[in-house]
This record gives sequence, C-alpha cells and structure tokens, in this order.
Amino acid sequence: MILEQTLNKNEMKDLERNSKVQIDKKRIERRILINKIAKVIFSLSLVFALIVLAILLYRIGSQSIGWLNGGFLTRNLSIFPEKAGIKGAIIGSVMLMMIVIPVTLLVGVSTAIYLEEYASKSKIQDFIRINISNLASVPSVIFGLLGLAFFGRLLNLGSSILAGGLTLSLLVLPIVVVSSQEAIKAVPNFLREASYGMGASKWTTIRKVVLPVAIPGILTGAILSISRAIGETAPLVVLGIPALIMKVPTSIMDDFTALPIQIYYWTLDTVLTPEYANLAAATIIVLLVTLFLMNAIAIIIRNKSQKSY
Repeated sequence: MILEQTLNKNEMKDLERNSKVQIDKKRIERRILINKIAKVIFSLSLVFALIVLAILLYRIGSQSIGWLNGGFLTRNLSIFPEKAGIKGAIIGSVMLMMIVIPVTLLVGVSTAIYLEEYASKSKIQDFIRINISNLASVPSVIFGLLGLAFFGRLLNLGSSILAGGLTLSLLVLPIVVVSSQEAIKAVPNFLREASYGMGASKWTTIRKVVLPVAIPGILTGAILSISRAIGETAPLVVLGIPALIMKVPTSIMDDFTALPIQIYYWTLDTVLTPEYANLAAATIIVLLVTLFLMNAIAIIIRNKSQKSY
C-alpha cells in the first residue's frame, strides 16, 4: 500500500510538471507570436515613415529647383517673388541661436549640477525634478505666451532678437536640464572617490572629473534642444515676430525674422501668390542644411570627447 501511494504521488507530480511545461510552452509560443507581430508592425511603420519623408523631400527639392541659388541667399526680402531673398532671415536665425545656445547651456547645465551634486535629497528636490520633466511636454505656444507677457511687455523687449532668444531658451531648457542630470548621474562614483582621495575639492572634482566625462551626454541633450529651437515657429508667431523685414538686423535689440517664420508666412501666402511655394521650399532646404551642419558639428565634438570606463 505504501509503495502504491508513493507511486501515485510520483505520478501526480509528473503530471503537474508536464502541465506546467505545456503551459510554459504555450506562453513562450504566444510571446514569440506577439514579438513577430510587433516586428512586422514596427517595420511597416518605419517603411511608411521613410516613404512619406522621401516624398516630402522630393517635392520640396523639385519645387526649389531654379529658386535656390546664390542670389536667393544674399538678397533681402521683397514683395516680388523673383527678387526675394532670405539674407535677413538667415542672419536673424544665426543671431537667435547665438542667444539660445549659451543661455540654455549655462543655465541648464548649472541647474543639473546643483540638483545632482549639491542639493540634498528631499521632497522639494523631487518636486523640482518632476516639474522640470513636465515642462518638457508643455506646448510651445504656452512658452510663446510667457515670452510675450514677460520679455515682450514686462521687460519691454518687444519683438527683438533678445526676446525671441530668451523665449526659445525657456522652451528647450527642460530638455538640457534632464539630459544633463542623466549624464552627470551616469558618471562612475569611483572617479569622484579617486578625486577626493587625491585631496581635490568638490568643485574641482566636478570641473575636472565629472563634467569632462558627462560632456557626451550633455551635448546630446544640447543637440536635441538646438534642433527643436531652430525649427520652432509658434513661440515666435505669438511673440509677434514680423515676416517682412527689409533691413538686416545688426544687434540683439533689433526686430528680426527667422527661417521658420519666413517658411510659415510664405506657405500661407501661397494661395495669393503661387510662387511663394517655391520660395518656401527653397527656404526649407536651407533650414535643413543648417540644421544638419549644426548637428554634425555637435556630434563630432561629442564623439571626440567621449571616453569609456
């Protein structure tokens, strides 16, 4: 009897094991099927996006033929399409970035250093971090309204380059802060400990050890923020940046226009003047080339400064 009971128990255990193995096999097969379906959906989405991008680039390139030349880049704006140029818009965009880049990097990196290296762990710090992360998802129009109320009217900067640059800096600042925090957090602790062991102060450690290692991650966030800032239109429209400026800006207090603004208004005026579509397409090519060059320079700097530990 004891032998029979032992055999029955062993048989029951074998049945349970077999049932578990069958269940695990079904789960694995189901996951493999879901994985294959997800790969197919992802591949189709990627192919669709690339096809749409190729069509857009082809259309823009074909419309800009005959309009994108040296005269288009060196002439000022004009109400006549055949005489119009984007010299003022190019200079306006460059001067805008000359404000956005240093302000964003200085304020963003300094904020990240304070939050990661100096601020004590508390609920207030967590609250600040959550709000900074949430600001990255706020619509750009809201930042335009903030820039109009604070920089444009309260500080009486109007629609100057300084007002536009500070507004765009606020827009992309959360991206730089969050990416810089993650880059600083990823620096190995043994590098800090080695620096402290050599008698270095906290600031010397941050300046000589932490920041050089974190530069690749910081530059990645800077690339993303600059790419967003140079193509933003809504904050500048809300700020009241005009489209037709005959004179070229010479200082940060001058009124200006930028490449995205010019594309926006030329696209709107296409209904009245069809040739403006060709001007908008040529301006888009210039904006894309400018964006690619800025990103390429930043990527080269990032790769040269990247180290592995």
